[in-house]
Amino acid sequence: MAEITAALVKELREKTGAGMMDCKKALQESAADMDAAEDWLRTKGLSAAAKKSGRTASEGLVGLIVEGDCGVVVEVNSETDFVARNETFQEFVRNVTNVALTVGGDLEKLKTAGYPGSGRTIAEELTHNIATIGENMSLRRAAGLCVKNGAVVGYVHNRLTEGSGKIGVLIALESGGDKGKLEALGRQVAMHVAAARPQWLAIADVDAAALERERHVLSEQARDSGKPEEIIAKMVEGRLRKFYEEAVLLEQIFVMDNESRIAKVLENAAKDVGAPVTLSGFVRFELGEGIDKDG
Repeated sequence: MAEITAALVKELREKTGAGMMDCKKALQESAADMDAAEDWLRTKGLSAAAKKSGRTASEGLVGLIVEGDCGVVVEVNSETDFVARNETFQEFVRNVTNVALTVGGDLEKLKTAGYPGSGRTIAEELTHNIATIGENMSLRRAAGLCVKNGAVVGYVHNRLTEGSGKIGVLIALESGGDKGKLEALGRQVAMHVAAARPQWLAIADVDAAALERERHVLSEQARDSGKPEEIIAKMVEGRLRKFYEEAVLLEQIFVMDNESRIAKVLENAAKDVGAPVTLSGFVRFELGEGIDKDG
């Protein structure tokens, strides 16, 4: 059996944050294999990584990459913005984003994919980083878009490094027109999406439950006016149009000119691009959105 030296125990303690005796026990149980000892500590709940996993991670980075006809965006969270500025964390996000491109942005496949140069999966590398850096982290979500004929365009808002920042947007435009002009249009639409926060692409995509909830609220508000039901119905439909203008991308007013609907912008772009343009999809990830913050 390999000798359990004080240096080995110290190294394991620094990696995991576990107690000295626990580290010695872990090395004895794993025949001095450092990775196996680390796993043993995590299994027993003795690793600092296990203890940190209950803490809220709402900072971090959104990573984005576009190659050819496809693009992906991922969100990797940490507890503090300080860690988001750590080069090790930034490299992890960069590598995860690159691997995400190979699995089409599928989160579950991404977690089990190999992490470059480590012999570990991405999920295992994440746990390793939790112990090494000393904060809870999570690979929260990932998504991808591809086009058959056109352009996928990415935009990072509040960029911290190349390809990562606080908000990541992907836009998929299908068109046989000029690629350069299509990409320029896509960048403008992506910047609009970053600012305007649409929830759905088209009216037909609006979640039925969300629409019913909105309709109920608007109906109750209209009834307070004391008007007849047939007038109330018209009032509700009018106010629903406002809801669509706020929540549906194609119905929103383009932030670049403050007068044209996005649907009209795409229609008008056909002449400049040289072919009809269809917005087939978008993804918008904003760092930490929807996460309940501690305290």
